[in-house]
Amino acid sequence: MLDRYPQVGILKEEKGEERQIPAFLAQLLKQFPFLKRHPHPMTVHFPIVYTFTVMLFTVLYLITGIRGFEVTALHCLGAGILFTPVAIATGYFTWWLNYYAKPLRPVRIKIPLAFTIWIISAIIFIWRIAVPDILQTSGPPHMIYLLLVFSLIPIITVIGWFGATMTFPIEEE
Repeated sequence: MLDRYPQVGILKEEKGEERQIPAFLAQLLKQFPFLKRHPHPMTVHFPIVYTFTVMLFTVLYLITGIRGFEVTALHCLGAGILFTPVAIATGYFTWWLNYYAKPLRPVRIKIPLAFTIWIISAIIFIWRIAVPDILQTSGPPHMIYLLLVFSLIPIITVIGWFGATMTFPIEEE
């Protein structure tokens, strides 16, 4: 039956793209194979949680007036600032190692947003250190500060969403 149809091509298996991995990195990946897949998913949870808790503790402070909540928000903000570069670095590594640094849509969205959240967090942190009573005052600076704090949530949510779609792709029906 198939002999009646003309041959249109031959299926050949292509070899995967070859990359030169530095010797120290090849040895590290051989010694710790979980690093091939898990460094970014393992580290990314810290900045996500710290970012969410900044807003949570700020709101708790605004509702209760308990200064400890506001101080905890500051501590979480500092921890988020410290862990965000770790998540960014492991993200670049995972992208390079597992996705061959291809310009995937989720990555093109996540990279600028990751740097944006880091910069906004640093601005909020420096501002809070420079003006310790920023949440006890009223007026435009107070509102701008709160807007920056609340802006962290949609940004980190978008970053997390696109990261999750890379790990757990959405199946289209």
